[in-house]
Amino acid sequence: MLKDANELAIEIVDKQFETKNKFYKFYGESEFNKYIEDTEYSLSYLFEAIEASSPELFEDYISWERIFLVNLGMPEELLKERLEVMEDVIIRNLSPERSSLAVKYIEDSIDHLTEPSKYVSFVNEDQPLVKLLEQYIDLLLKGDRHSAGKMVIEAVDNGISVKDIYLNVFQSSLYEIGRLWQENKITVAQEHYFTAATQLIMSQLYPYISRTKKTGKVLVATSVSKELHEIGVRMVADFFEMDGWKTIYLGANTPGDGVIESITTNHADLLLISATISSNIGEVVRLIRNVRSCSQCGEPKIIVGGYPFGVDKELWKKVGADGQAENAENAVLLANSIVSEGYDSF
Repeated sequence: MLKDANELAIEIVDKQFETKNKFYKFYGESEFNKYIEDTEYSLSYLFEAIEASSPELFEDYISWERIFLVNLGMPEELLKERLEVMEDVIIRNLSPERSSLAVKYIEDSIDHLTEPSKYVSFVNEDQPLVKLLEQYIDLLLKGDRHSAGKMVIEAVDNGISVKDIYLNVFQSSLYEIGRLWQENKITVAQEHYFTAATQLIMSQLYPYISRTKKTGKVLVATSVSKELHEIGVRMVADFFEMDGWKTIYLGANTPGDGVIESITTNHADLLLISATISSNIGEVVRLIRNVRSCSQCGEPKIIVGGYPFGVDKELWKKVGADGQAENAENAVLLANSIVSEGYDSF
């Protein structure tokens, strides 16, 4: 009987450290279960990358994990050693056909461990609105949501467009906060507060968004089932609203049946699917297949977005979408180019 990811993870960690005491000596008993959990995550990313025919996804995850573990005080050699043990365990537990592909993905990732980190600051002096961005990050990290919101509203009232605020303040700040958390420079609580505060401040800009003249085009925007990140797809939905689309925003972790019901009820012209975590790509594939096979859905165009689609530029084709966009602005441009003409403003 094939072992599940948890059983494989336990076997990998047991083999790597021989005994729990060897692990405890270096990292403490409290970290042991976390290390098993992290190993299980690595396996899930590996299997998802194989299913998506995307070695880039696993290589990117291992690069991310290297930085994360180092900033927790663990040596880089620990990750390389674990990957080597993972190869051996997979060879002994998976079929030859599946294990050979998994080993190739693992070895490619080991080769990339020596490359310099690509995770650099998302705040630099050359980007638009950098001073506003820096102040926004500083205020929210201090827990001053009211001052941050007031500053953003004043900027819009003084002529800065809502789109520029979304792209150059909200989006850039969220990327930077993710990087700071990865490097163990802020806590999970701070990251969650920052995201929640940004969502609230975004809602304060809705009176500026709702003034747009409508085109008649309809968008359903969602994160896939199991995907808990929602702020990115919400930002993209707001861009469509600003472009005159009627937007049906479903939020995070939406069951596939609910997405299909929304498409049919609202006669959607476009479905926008977001996935932030690579291990959720399988959910994207399943949702697209279900929409394509739905006789009552009206054949909406499908655009995908989120971090994995930036890692593997061809991933959108592999999952069966009609296109992908790197940001909200490009998503609207793409949508308007692929959705049928014939809509009149009203």
